[in-house]
Amino acid sequence: MKTSKKNRVILTIVNLVVGVIIIGPLLYAVSLSFMTPGEISQYPPKLVPSKVTLENYHTAINSVPLFRFIVNSFVVSILVTIGQVFTASLASFAFAFYDFKGKKLLFLMVLSTMMIPGETTIISNFLTISSWGWTDSLQVLIVPFLTSAMGIFLIRQFYLTLPKDLIEAARIDGCSNFMLLIKILIPISKPAIASLSIYTFISTWNQYLWPLLTINNGNNRTVQIGISMLQFAEGSNYGVVLAGAVLILIPSILVFILGQKSLVQGMTAGSVKG
Repeated sequence: MKTSKKNRVILTIVNLVVGVIIIGPLLYAVSLSFMTPGEISQYPPKLVPSKVTLENYHTAINSVPLFRFIVNSFVVSILVTIGQVFTASLASFAFAFYDFKGKKLLFLMVLSTMMIPGETTIISNFLTISSWGWTDSLQVLIVPFLTSAMGIFLIRQFYLTLPKDLIEAARIDGCSNFMLLIKILIPISKPAIASLSIYTFISTWNQYLWPLLTINNGNNRTVQIGISMLQFAEGSNYGVVLAGAVLILIPSILVFILGQKSLVQGMTAGSVKG
């Protein structure tokens, strides 16, 4: 018993140390964002500002239309998240409960796309959307990402853990496939759906290369492009750049904190097949 308690104490201490190491740079960046340029350049470096100032945040907001970029990123991230949940739920239902010729091969082909780096297809995708005249619009940031192999795999694995008796009972009661999906499967798949939603939102929020390639219109740029513009405009003023970085980090951090429990539950939901 004493050994078990001692192990828990050691594990807690190790977790605290690792947590401080991981979150330390972020906390230091937040502290620097409230310092004056003179304090930032002091040696030895100061960890805490002697006087908190919001001048860096004021400059960051006025240097580039940061709030406009945040709104664009919100719209894109939310619509991509909704699209991936919708398409993944439909595809997962087919792969989990339909029997058709070539199902296993088709599912393996879907999974194989997860092993293809996005950089290898970015040129062909760009040529395609350019021929459609979609460049410089938000739809070019949304439509190509409305489905994902990882989402299909995640929700399918969750569906496979459900008791077959539940599905058979619903069908005996006259429940159509669509009603089975809407009324039964989606409500009990909240952990997997929440996990997919959080992962999709954060990954879409942090996209950089594709928006940089496809968006030249300043009104449709996203936060990651916005912070690059801020860095270019205020390159020597690190406090302003860090203030902008903190502002665009807040939404993704809040989403992760609020959905952390669901994210873990969703990732482990399909680990055991029932």
